[in-house]
This record gives sequence, C-alpha cells and structure tokens, in this order.
Amino acid sequence: MLKPTPLAKPSLSARDLAVVWHPCTQMRDHEFVPMLAIERAEGAWLHAEDGSRYLDAVSSWWTNVFGHRHPRIVAGLKDQLDKLDHIMLAGMTHEPAVALAEELVRVAPPGLSRVFYADNGSSAVEAALKMSFHYWRNEGRPERTRFVSLSGGYHGETIGALSVTDVELYRSTYAPLLLEPILAPSPDAYLGEVGESAEECAIRALESMRALLQRHSRSVAAVIIEPLVQCATGMRMHAASYVAGLRALCDEFDVHLIADEIAVGFGRTGTLFACEQASVTPDFMCLSKGLTGGTLPLSAVLASERVHAAFYADYSEGKAFLHSHSYTGNALACRAALETLGIFRDEPVLERNRMLASHLRKRLASLVDHPNVADVRQTGLIAAVELVRDKPTRTAFAATERRGLRVYLHGLGRGVILRPLGNVVYFMPPYCVTVEDIDLMVEVAIDGIERAVA
Repeated sequence: MLKPTPLAKPSLSARDLAVVWHPCTQMRDHEFVPMLAIERAEGAWLHAEDGSRYLDAVSSWWTNVFGHRHPRIVAGLKDQLDKLDHIMLAGMTHEPAVALAEELVRVAPPGLSRVFYADNGSSAVEAALKMSFHYWRNEGRPERTRFVSLSGGYHGETIGALSVTDVELYRSTYAPLLLEPILAPSPDAYLGEVGESAEECAIRALESMRALLQRHSRSVAAVIIEPLVQCATGMRMHAASYVAGLRALCDEFDVHLIADEIAVGFGRTGTLFACEQASVTPDFMCLSKGLTGGTLPLSAVLASERVHAAFYADYSEGKAFLHSHSYTGNALACRAALETLGIFRDEPVLERNRMLASHLRKRLASLVDHPNVADVRQTGLIAAVELVRDKPTRTAFAATERRGLRVYLHGLGRGVILRPLGNVVYFMPPYCVTVEDIDLMVEVAIDGIERAVA
C-alpha cells in the first residue's frame, strides 16, 4: 500500500506573513518586497532559508557592532545560563549587573557615577526624561516640566520618547497623545547656508539655543541631543563644537543635558562615546543598541552623583524614582554587555574602525560629483549619501517615488542589506567587516543608486 505523500511545509516567510506584524513596516509592501527568512548568522553575514546570504551593511538596525554570534559573547552567554538567567532587580542584585555598572562608570565620561537599567533605547530615554523632571521636583523647582529637543531629532517611539522626536513620519499620527517639546534649530551641516562650514553652522545654532534658553530656562528641565549624528532623520551630522557649546549653555542656564548615545555610542563615531569628541560630560547618557553587541535587549541611563543625591531620602519624603521594568538588569543581557565592553578593552577595535572608516570614505568619494547626490557625509563608521532630483537646488525626490526602496531591492538582488532612510542611502556596518566587504557594499550601493535615479 502506498504511503501518502506528506504535505510540503510552508516556507518560513509565508508562515511569518500569516501571523507576524513587523515594526515600521507597511505589511502590504510584502506583496512585492520579499520577506527574507534568515536561518542563521555569522559575523557580518546573514544566511537565508533558501541558501542565499546577505552582507548586513546596517548591523541589524545598528545593534550588532561586532557582527553576529561573536565567539566571546556567545561563550559568556552560555556560561551565564549555567548560573543565573534572571531575577528582579529590586531588593536583589547579581554579579553581572554590578560588574557591568562598574565597567560603564569606568569608561564613561568623567562624573557619570550611577547606572539605571532599562530594556531598550526608548525606555532609556523615557527614564532620563522622568529623572530630569523628578530631579527638579525633588529640588523644589516643580515648574521645570518642559524639554528642549532639536529639529530633526529622533529619540524613540514610546509616548515620552516620541514627544521629544521631530520626525514627521513618526509624530504626525500620534500628535494628540504627545507632550509638546520646545524645538531648537538643528546644527545639521547639510542645512547650512551656502558656503557655511559645519563649525559656522554650529555657532549659528548655538546662538538660537541661547536665545531660546533665555526665554524658557525657568520652565525647562533638560535639553536632549543625539551627539554628532541625528541618525533616523537621515544620518544628519554636526560639528563636535556644537555639543561643547551646548554643554556650556546648559551650565549657564542650569538645565540638564541628556545625551542620547543609543545609536552613536560604542565606537560608531570613532571614539567609544560621541561626547568624548567634545570633551563633554552630560547629566544623563542613554545607552542601548551596541551595549550587548546586538544579542539581547538592554539599555542604561548613566547619571551624575548630583542627580542621584536628589532622590536619596527617607521613604516618607516621596522622593524615590518611580520607574521600573520587569527585566531590568537581566543577568544574561548584562553578561553579554560585559563581554562587549571586554572586547573594546582587550582588542584594538577603535583603531581598526578608523582604518575601515578611512577606506569607506575613499570608496564613497566617486559619488561626491554625482548629479543626483547632494551630499556624501561621514562620521566614523556612519556614512550617508543624500539622493536628490536636482543637485544645484537640492530639490528632493517625492517620498511617493520611493527611490530608496529601489536601492534596497537592488541590494537584495546582489546580496547586501541596504535599508535607506527615505532617499538617504546609509552605511553602518558591523566592525568585523573587511575592506573587501566595504568594497562590495559600496559597489552595490552605487549600482543601485544609478538604477534608482534613472
């Protein structure tokens, strides 16, 4: 008797589209945009169910700084699993959480001495905003309830983090739910006046910030900034002198400075933290993404002793910081982060990154004079190419034309993950890439750009 032929199992991508709702995605697009079914990953490469492989040129949303499955991080996680997986970080503690906090304080800008753990970047920003607000309340200044953020800034998509974000795509739908920030002009060098240098652009933006703080400082709790690179708005970049000048203004008007280093921290800009290039210590520094090497969710807010002291009181005084997450200080995530910081400590990561950044800059030079490229910009291992319809006037392509999507689809066909931000093609590769990987990444991008603008 013949046995019935078993039914073929649906592909992973088909099963996914039947049940999973993806972030920042119009799901209907996947009627024509392929859903990649990734089975495994190693280093800078993703391996798909169908046997194809892809260079992860965006470090999986900027998280996998050392690439996928780094042996040291994997070994640390396996070791930690044999000891402790998770306990609540309230009334209890564990070695990975304490050791990680000690190491973060050691490598952070001087003066940041306390570490508060959260789960992801948006949560870290939420915590920092609440800490700043609560600090002023505890200090008898309850009128300080507002936040200053930069035009074009992005800080996350929870309600508080989105409130200090100025990216129309994310804000417009949820505007009725949001706090209203005080928006300051961005020092974005791309938006500078004709012939204006990045330094001159920074000076002009600082003058605007000074005027704003003169008007509002009594009601302002903090200014929040992405140091050096405003990432989600199209990798817009500014001079380090702006960060230094902003620190001075925050000191002058006695408001907090929150540095959102979630995307730019951990070596992306050429130094471990972007603030280092301005010799600045913020009052709060938000970290996530590369903190665990991209292996597990974890974030941290680093704060000064002055801030912590404002919350240190008898319970009856009601000054305790009221913010928690079930997975705060998860032991596995903390261990992954410890191994990540150990790699930075024990290997010449930053030196190699500077070499790779130099090679990337040389490879992108050919696009500077392209008739549909308004700007090629780079800070460390973050680079971006701004596509426009007309170079002299910088007339943009309409969003509905989706030229960036065309580059993305071309990249998929060539085995490279390029996920443009609108019409900005950017590169944020893991630090394990080779010069040959960079050559491939840029070659595919240039090819895709030529096809997209034709």
